[in-house]
Amino acid sequence: MNTPAHLVFAAAAFAKPNNPRVTWAALLGAFIPDLSLYALAGWSMFVQGNDANYVFDKQYFSAEWQSIFAIDNSFIVWALVIVAGVALKKHWLWALGGAGFLHLCFDFPLHHDDARQHFWPATDWIFQSPFSYWDINHHGGLISLLELGLCAILLVVLWRRFNSRLVRGIIVLTAILQIAPGIMFRFFL
Repeated sequence: MNTPAHLVFAAAAFAKPNNPRVTWAALLGAFIPDLSLYALAGWSMFVQGNDANYVFDKQYFSAEWQSIFAIDNSFIVWALVIVAGVALKKHWLWALGGAGFLHLCFDFPLHHDDARQHFWPATDWIFQSPFSYWDINHHGGLISLLELGLCAILLVVLWRRFNSRLVRGIIVLTAILQIAPGIMFRFFL
Protein backbone atom coordinates (compact mmCIF):
# COMPACT_ATOMS: atom_id res chain seq x y z
CA MET A 1 0.00 0.00 0.00
CA ASN A 2 1.00 3.60 -0.37
CA THR A 3 2.52 5.17 2.74
CA PRO A 4 -0.38 7.61 3.33
CA ALA A 5 -2.78 4.64 3.33
CA HIS A 6 -0.67 2.95 6.00
CA LEU A 7 -0.92 6.11 8.10
CA VAL A 8 -4.70 6.22 7.67
CA PHE A 9 -5.16 2.55 8.60
CA ALA A 10 -2.89 2.85 11.64
CA ALA A 11 -4.62 6.02 12.83
CA ALA A 12 -8.02 4.35 12.47
CA ALA A 13 -6.81 1.32 14.44
CA PHE A 14 -4.71 2.94 17.17
CA ALA A 15 -5.04 6.74 17.37
CA LYS A 16 -6.69 8.16 20.48
CA PRO A 17 -8.12 11.72 20.52
CA ASN A 18 -7.21 12.21 24.17
CA ASN A 19 -3.78 10.60 23.98
CA PRO A 20 -1.43 12.40 21.54
CA ARG A 21 1.52 10.20 22.53
CA VAL A 22 -0.35 7.06 21.42
CA THR A 23 -1.59 8.76 18.25
CA TRP A 24 1.87 9.97 17.23
CA ALA A 25 3.38 6.57 18.10
CA ALA A 26 0.82 4.88 15.85
CA LEU A 27 1.63 7.22 12.96
CA LEU A 28 5.35 6.70 13.48
CA GLY A 29 4.92 2.93 13.61
CA ALA A 30 2.97 3.02 10.36
CA PHE A 31 5.74 5.06 8.71
CA ILE A 32 8.87 3.28 9.96
CA PRO A 33 8.63 0.25 7.60
CA ASP A 34 8.84 2.68 4.64
CA LEU A 35 11.38 5.05 6.21
CA SER A 36 14.47 3.19 4.98
CA LEU A 37 13.15 3.22 1.41
CA TYR A 38 12.56 6.98 1.54
CA ALA A 39 15.98 7.58 3.10
CA LEU A 40 17.91 5.34 0.70
CA ALA A 41 16.06 6.44 -2.43
CA GLY A 42 16.19 10.11 -1.41
CA TRP A 43 19.92 9.95 -0.75
CA SER A 44 20.56 8.11 -4.01
CA MET A 45 18.50 10.44 -6.19
CA PHE A 46 18.96 13.85 -4.54
CA VAL A 47 22.46 13.59 -3.11
CA GLN A 48 24.18 11.11 -5.42
CA GLY A 49 22.21 12.23 -8.49
CA ASN A 50 21.05 8.78 -9.59
CA ASP A 51 18.11 8.39 -11.93
CA ALA A 52 14.85 7.07 -10.41
CA ASN A 53 14.87 4.13 -12.83
CA TYR A 54 18.33 3.10 -11.59
CA VAL A 55 17.23 3.47 -7.97
CA PHE A 56 14.05 1.40 -8.30
CA ASP A 57 15.20 -1.09 -10.93
CA LYS A 58 18.70 -1.80 -9.58
CA GLN A 59 19.45 -0.41 -6.13
CA TYR A 60 16.08 -1.38 -4.64
CA PHE A 61 16.81 -5.05 -5.38
CA SER A 62 20.46 -4.94 -4.24
CA ALA A 63 21.51 -7.20 -1.37
CA GLU A 64 22.51 -4.14 0.67
CA TRP A 65 19.14 -2.42 0.41
CA GLN A 66 17.20 -5.64 0.88
CA SER A 67 19.14 -6.40 4.08
CA ILE A 68 18.05 -3.02 5.48
CA PHE A 69 14.43 -3.52 4.38
CA ALA A 70 14.45 -6.95 6.07
CA ILE A 71 14.90 -5.34 9.49
CA ASP A 72 12.17 -2.71 9.39
CA ASN A 73 9.78 -5.01 7.52
CA SER A 74 10.10 -8.01 9.84
CA PHE A 75 6.99 -9.38 11.53
CA ILE A 76 9.33 -10.74 14.20
CA VAL A 77 10.84 -7.34 14.99
CA TRP A 78 7.43 -5.65 15.17
CA ALA A 79 6.01 -8.47 17.31
CA LEU A 80 8.86 -7.91 19.76
CA VAL A 81 7.99 -4.20 19.91
CA ILE A 82 4.37 -5.11 20.73
CA VAL A 83 5.51 -7.59 23.41
CA ALA A 84 7.79 -4.94 24.92
CA GLY A 85 4.91 -2.44 24.98
CA VAL A 86 2.61 -4.91 26.71
CA ALA A 87 5.30 -6.10 29.16
CA LEU A 88 6.28 -2.54 30.06
CA LYS A 89 2.64 -1.41 30.14
CA LYS A 90 3.43 1.38 27.70
CA HIS A 91 0.37 1.99 25.53
CA TRP A 92 2.33 4.22 23.14
CA LEU A 93 4.94 1.48 22.55
CA TRP A 94 2.21 -1.09 21.96
CA ALA A 95 0.57 1.29 19.44
CA LEU A 96 3.92 1.87 17.70
CA GLY A 97 4.48 -1.87 17.36
CA GLY A 98 0.88 -2.57 16.43
CA ALA A 99 0.96 0.04 13.67
CA GLY A 100 4.23 -1.35 12.29
CA PHE A 101 2.81 -4.88 12.41
CA LEU A 102 -0.40 -3.72 10.71
CA HIS A 103 1.70 -2.08 7.97
CA LEU A 104 3.29 -5.46 7.26
CA CYS A 105 -0.08 -7.22 7.34
CA PHE A 106 -1.13 -5.08 4.38
CA ASP A 107 2.23 -5.17 2.58
CA PHE A 108 2.66 -8.94 2.81
CA PRO A 109 -0.24 -9.82 0.45
CA LEU A 110 0.22 -6.77 -1.81
CA HIS A 111 3.80 -7.03 -3.10
CA HIS A 112 4.79 -9.25 -5.99
CA ASP A 113 8.32 -8.82 -7.37
CA ASP A 114 9.15 -6.06 -4.87
CA ALA A 115 8.33 -8.17 -1.78
CA ARG A 116 10.58 -8.22 1.26
CA GLN A 117 11.95 -10.66 3.82
CA HIS A 118 9.06 -10.38 6.28
CA PHE A 119 10.32 -13.09 8.63
CA TRP A 120 13.89 -11.88 9.16
CA PRO A 121 16.01 -12.97 11.06
CA ALA A 122 14.41 -16.43 11.16
CA THR A 123 14.53 -16.79 7.37
CA ASP A 124 15.32 -14.81 4.23
CA TRP A 125 12.26 -16.29 2.47
CA ILE A 126 10.23 -13.84 0.40
CA PHE A 127 6.56 -14.32 -0.39
CA GLN A 128 5.79 -13.10 -3.89
CA SER A 129 2.08 -12.42 -3.76
CA PRO A 130 -0.06 -12.81 -6.86
CA PHE A 131 -1.32 -9.30 -5.99
CA SER A 132 0.36 -5.92 -6.08
CA TYR A 133 -0.88 -2.60 -4.77
CA TRP A 134 0.65 -0.81 -7.76
CA ASP A 135 1.52 -3.25 -10.59
CA ILE A 136 -1.37 -3.53 -13.06
CA ASN A 137 -0.01 -6.91 -14.17
CA HIS A 138 -0.89 -8.19 -10.69
CA HIS A 139 -4.29 -6.53 -10.15
CA GLY A 140 -2.80 -3.16 -9.11
CA GLY A 141 -5.65 -1.21 -10.69
CA LEU A 142 -8.27 -2.98 -8.61
CA ILE A 143 -6.17 -2.97 -5.42
CA SER A 144 -5.51 0.77 -5.72
CA LEU A 145 -9.24 1.46 -6.06
CA LEU A 146 -9.98 -0.69 -2.99
CA GLU A 147 -7.22 1.10 -1.08
CA LEU A 148 -8.59 4.49 -2.07
CA GLY A 149 -12.15 3.54 -1.10
CA LEU A 150 -11.13 2.14 2.29
CA CYS A 151 -8.99 5.21 2.96
CA ALA A 152 -11.91 7.52 2.15
CA ILE A 153 -14.14 5.66 4.62
CA LEU A 154 -11.47 5.66 7.33
CA LEU A 155 -10.70 9.35 6.79
CA VAL A 156 -14.36 10.12 7.48
CA VAL A 157 -14.14 7.99 10.65
CA LEU A 158 -11.03 9.89 11.73
CA TRP A 159 -12.65 13.25 10.92
CA ARG A 160 -15.52 12.35 13.25
CA ARG A 161 -13.22 11.00 15.95
CA PHE A 162 -10.95 14.07 16.10
CA ASN A 163 -12.24 17.62 16.61
CA SER A 164 -8.91 19.46 16.68
CA ARG A 165 -8.29 21.81 13.75
CA LEU A 166 -4.67 20.68 13.60
CA VAL A 167 -5.61 17.02 13.38
CA ARG A 168 -8.32 17.71 10.85
CA GLY A 169 -5.79 19.65 8.79
CA ILE A 170 -3.50 16.62 8.90
CA ILE A 171 -6.44 14.43 7.82
CA VAL A 172 -7.05 16.68 4.80
CA LEU A 173 -3.34 16.69 3.94
CA THR A 174 -3.23 12.90 4.19
CA ALA A 175 -6.27 12.63 1.93
CA ILE A 176 -4.54 14.84 -0.64
CA LEU A 177 -1.32 12.79 -0.42
CA GLN A 178 -3.31 9.59 -0.92
CA ILE A 179 -5.48 10.81 -3.79
CA ALA A 180 -3.21 13.22 -5.71
CA PRO A 181 -0.69 10.68 -7.10
CA GLY A 182 -3.46 8.58 -8.65
CA ILE A 183 -5.03 11.61 -10.27
CA MET A 184 -1.68 12.90 -11.54
CA PHE A 185 -0.66 9.50 -12.98
CA ARG A 186 -4.00 9.17 -14.81
CA PHE A 187 -3.80 12.75 -16.10
CA PHE A 188 -0.18 12.64 -17.30
CA LEU A 189 -0.11 9.03 -18.48
